[in-house]
Amino acid sequence: MSVLKTECFSFSNSFCRFILLDVLKMDETMYSQGSVTAEVPPEAGTNDVPQSNVAGGEGGPAGGQDGSGLGGSGTHTADTLCSKGQKCKRPGSPGPHPVKTSCVDAPSPNPQLNLCLSCSPSKGVSTTSDGEKLGPDPSSSVCKSINNSADMADDGGACAEDSGFAMAQVAESEALINDSDSGSLAKDGTHVVAEGTEVAECSGSSDMSQDCSQLGASISFASQSTDEGWLGTPIDELNRMPQCAPPLSRLKVVPNHTIMVRTDLLREGELPVPYPTKFKDAWDDVSVKMPCSEKNLFPKETEDRGGVQSRWDLIHTALQGGFKSSLDVRDAILRYNKTYAKKWDFTALNLLCTECLEPSEVQPLFEVILPAMVDLALSAPRLCTTPIPLLKSKMNHSLTLSQEQIACLLANAFFCTFPRRNSRKSEYGNYPEINFYRLFEGSSPKKIEKLKTLLCYFRRVTQTRPKGLVTFTRKTLNNPPNWASCPTRLTRLHITCKGTIEDDGYGMLQVDFANRFVGGGVTGQGLVQEEIRFLINSELIVSRLFTEALEYNECLIITGIEKYSKYSGYAESYKWKESYKDETPRDDWQRRCTEIVAIDALKYRHFLEQFLPDKMTRELNKAYCGFFRTNGNSKHLSAVATGNWGCGAFGGDTRLKALIQLMAAAEAGRDVAYFTFGDAQLMRDVHEMHTFLTERQVTVGRLYGLLNQYASVVCRNCRPTRPDVSLYSFIHEKVSSAATAGASETDSPLESRL
Repeated sequence: MSVLKTECFSFSNSFCRFILLDVLKMDETMYSQGSVTAEVPPEAGTNDVPQSNVAGGEGGPAGGQDGSGLGGSGTHTADTLCSKGQKCKRPGSPGPHPVKTSCVDAPSPNPQLNLCLSCSPSKGVSTTSDGEKLGPDPSSSVCKSINNSADMADDGGACAEDSGFAMAQVAESEALINDSDSGSLAKDGTHVVAEGTEVAECSGSSDMSQDCSQLGASISFASQSTDEGWLGTPIDELNRMPQCAPPLSRLKVVPNHTIMVRTDLLREGELPVPYPTKFKDAWDDVSVKMPCSEKNLFPKETEDRGGVQSRWDLIHTALQGGFKSSLDVRDAILRYNKTYAKKWDFTALNLLCTECLEPSEVQPLFEVILPAMVDLALSAPRLCTTPIPLLKSKMNHSLTLSQEQIACLLANAFFCTFPRRNSRKSEYGNYPEINFYRLFEGSSPKKIEKLKTLLCYFRRVTQTRPKGLVTFTRKTLNNPPNWASCPTRLTRLHITCKGTIEDDGYGMLQVDFANRFVGGGVTGQGLVQEEIRFLINSELIVSRLFTEALEYNECLIITGIEKYSKYSGYAESYKWKESYKDETPRDDWQRRCTEIVAIDALKYRHFLEQFLPDKMTRELNKAYCGFFRTNGNSKHLSAVATGNWGCGAFGGDTRLKALIQLMAAAEAGRDVAYFTFGDAQLMRDVHEMHTFLTERQVTVGRLYGLLNQYASVVCRNCRPTRPDVSLYSFIHEKVSSAATAGASETDSPLESRL
């Protein structure tokens, strides 16, 4: 037992040191202490939804993101992106180029900050009340196996695909990158860095690029820096928001955009005002059923079990009773969720409070942070006054909320107050889970780290209410391109085996390798690319409240979300690291210039399935749906920041998926920044193929034909194993032989005359 506790609960001391910073309402200058050197980013249809206070389009353009890290104490040094908080600059007013800046702040004047949510291996503190297991089986052990089979099974279909990544083995010396396509090991001197990165899973790569080295002799590298871990176009030459953004139209009322604030009172630096003034109830099939609705009823606790009472009144009473332990939190939640009293398990929440907090640290959590979250949750009738439309299948609709409204909704999710959302058999069975009950169950260290990350968010938003807006846009692609006849040529590519989409792709259209249930297993066991993004940008989680499962031709675009946490590791090794102060500039709608697109890849039963023409076309259309913007001018479109989409547990081939995304981005008029997450061989292969195709002016249409030709000539005659001829070798041979044949035909008349 002690060994398991030591392994499971060796957490960073910085979490609780940072929590008390804001609990004690320290000055904001505490957020970037120590000496820091960092880079300054460039500045900046018809539907059945209620029509009140709505405004236009796809939510408008947005982009660039980065901010400064928050030091947990006066002695902590963090990587920081400093910003002066400038307003977004428009194309006529170009922003500055990235520069190196040193930021030095005075050390903390308060040396007594010692609150930490870290677990000491030697600590076994447990109160009599909190020591019991907070689940239906009190006799079972508190510390379960990390690979708890019940936890894994519970994620079910909603658990995210592993997003093209698996946790890399961190080498003590040089990392050996396994080139699964060539069967060789490439020693690149590249260290796989777990901190804040996602790492490519080589098993998702195919054997089908085994001959890619043949391309090297015939391809000249346009721009490269293998020593620095990137190839192709320098990333600083790619478009980023807000520099490339066109002027935003005025935020105004239009039928396909619901806005939950007063647009006429929107001011920089001020809290948005909810619209309308009074709560408007809606208990129907096109709106979110709110916990504060008068139609949200609960059976009375009487002997004859007759009559009903307001569930919102019961929620008020239960949550306002105060908390002294995690048992009190459990009991409060179960008072208005009695059906699940013997089903829900609160072990993870209990472990956080009994194994990760010193006795002196428990008091601020239960007396300051959680009560503030209660106040935030109970403010729903005052803050969320407009009926929230459900973003249903086949809808083209945008929803804009204030960050304060999102915080209110997420506080309600934490306390599990949303009605009809606890069963897959309910009317919301085709929606992701939103109540956090599964976040509290099990003893996996991943759950503890998730709770720490989310408590970081709640501590931040309760101490200082965020003042911006966030837009969620569901988009349907009704008229996809005729890929076979596309005359477009591939756009520019920057490809790197280092860095991350969220950090190095700031200002770009950042791809979320999504589950069709957006957020995947963020409230369950999942902890890969999508779940991590939903944790550190916690406002993304609210999309699960109103976004129905994505269809084959749909995507979800989120503009304006803020980053609240830094992390290290991936999947089982994920660790919340520290608070992050996001300094990304805001656009004229007061949204952070950060844009994310959620696109879900197909899951394949066997490797060759993905080369079926209809499967490749589906992935092209899905990516194009996410990248394309109506009436978008390429000079105003940011580059796509992406990587190994659908190449982990979903079985996608990295070389094929790279080509598919390059084709979709080209047709959408965008350049690409591609992150291979440590796979140097993949970086070289994709760059060589991209250079080969662009030098020979191969169009998207011709490349689409070559993909289909490969499927019919090579894959059709294969057993369900990997073909002997790789995709890239096949393309290289066909393009080269066609060029040779064309040259021979051109020369033959001359030869006949000689």
